[in-house]
Amino acid sequence: MLLPLTTAEKWTENVKAHTEHTEANKQVKKNRANKQKCMEDLVWTGEKAARDVNMKKLCNTTKNRAGKYSKPERPVNNEDRKPMTEIREQRNRWVEYFEELFNRPAPPNSPDT
Repeated sequence: MLLPLTTAEKWTENVKAHTEHTEANKQVKKNRANKQKCMEDLVWTGEKAARDVNMKKLCNTTKNRAGKYSKPERPVNNEDRKPMTEIREQRNRWVEYFEELFNRPAPPNSPDT
């Protein structure tokens, strides 16, 4: 018995959707397993640092595990007071700033009081 075209199309779409869902579900499980392994590695690193009395490594590992690891880069404004987004631009601006700061003329001598 032949199925009408619309029913066959619906069946094909359902099979396709089921396949996509299965693949997405596998990817989610894989990502969860990777995250779990990463967390276990962080815990192991922290325990090893505690055994070795390496406080810096222990503190950094704990911050990283807690998700409170701050980004060292801060926004820098250019000469027009507009924020710069690229790290290379920010570093170049810092070079310019310090060159201007160190190359300005010396202040006039003030009388001793």
